[in-house]
Amino acid sequence: MRISLRILLRRLSLGALLLASGAVWAAEWPSKPLTLIVPFPPGGGADTVGRYYADQLSKALGQPVVVDNRPGAGTAIAAEAAAKAAPDGYTLSLATAGQLTVLPNLADNLRYDPQTSFAPVSVVASIPNVIAVNGNLEATSLEELVADARARPGAISYSSCGNGTLCHLSGELFKRLAGIDLLHVPYKGSAPAITALLGGEVDVAVDTLTILAPQIQAGKVRGLALTSAQRSPLLPEVPTAAEVGLPELENAGWFGIVVPARTPRAIVERLNAEIGRIAKDAQTAERFGQSGITPEYGTPEAFAELIRADLKRWGEVARAADVRID
Repeated sequence: MRISLRILLRRLSLGALLLASGAVWAAEWPSKPLTLIVPFPPGGGADTVGRYYADQLSKALGQPVVVDNRPGAGTAIAAEAAAKAAPDGYTLSLATAGQLTVLPNLADNLRYDPQTSFAPVSVVASIPNVIAVNGNLEATSLEELVADARARPGAISYSSCGNGTLCHLSGELFKRLAGIDLLHVPYKGSAPAITALLGGEVDVAVDTLTILAPQIQAGKVRGLALTSAQRSPLLPEVPTAAEVGLPELENAGWFGIVVPARTPRAIVERLNAEIGRIAKDAQTAERFGQSGITPEYGTPEAFAELIRADLKRWGEVARAADVRID
């Protein structure tokens, strides 16, 4: 089909006008307070990360960034609210690995798509998991735990912070990679899961560094492996998964900032640049390091690729372990 020169020029002019208007809009942004949706109640790791970045972005952008806690439905309520918001740069959302890469593999009725409902801005932080054991077991290394589990299939139990959570899938990934059978005991959150470990109700726990580090430091449980690429200053004696022969076990619960799809690219780039400055600030590393949280930063494209890769990875783990949620 041939297009006349007049129509072509008209389309080019319209495109230029839209680009110009978008640039003007972005240049004037922000002119009012912004909202950062956090998918958990106040307190806890996610809220800590969200409030810190909200405070720092407020200073960088010259407008208040108000935290809006939207817990519920396994983080789906917050994601749906963010997906439905106007794509004008005034609604940001703290996205989690569970929200964008685990839940979509387990739930059929979500009202958001992790890859099309949002424009990724940047990863902002990550927390690795730890595999820890209590006095019920004599294992002092992951190799010894694996050997024990192979000798007693199904006899050793492990707790997670909930069925279908990243803690759970990290535990299932460990089982698959090590070729062992552990009995999964889900709890409603990390607090009761670790209480069960301390009380001897379960033998092993797979949970975040933030939750388990204090218990390991106090000598109440033994840390056997971190699912991070490097050892943590909080637990310098605990080896990484790669060091104990399971490099594919490396995984972390990450947090990132997303905005509704179709938010102007210029706004996404501005937010990305400000997040980069915040993540690289020594104050951020010091503030997060006390809780075992690592500041992160990357391009929007790198964040989008992380979402795609983790969607595939956790989908494979969930299907192999037949993980379902009610």
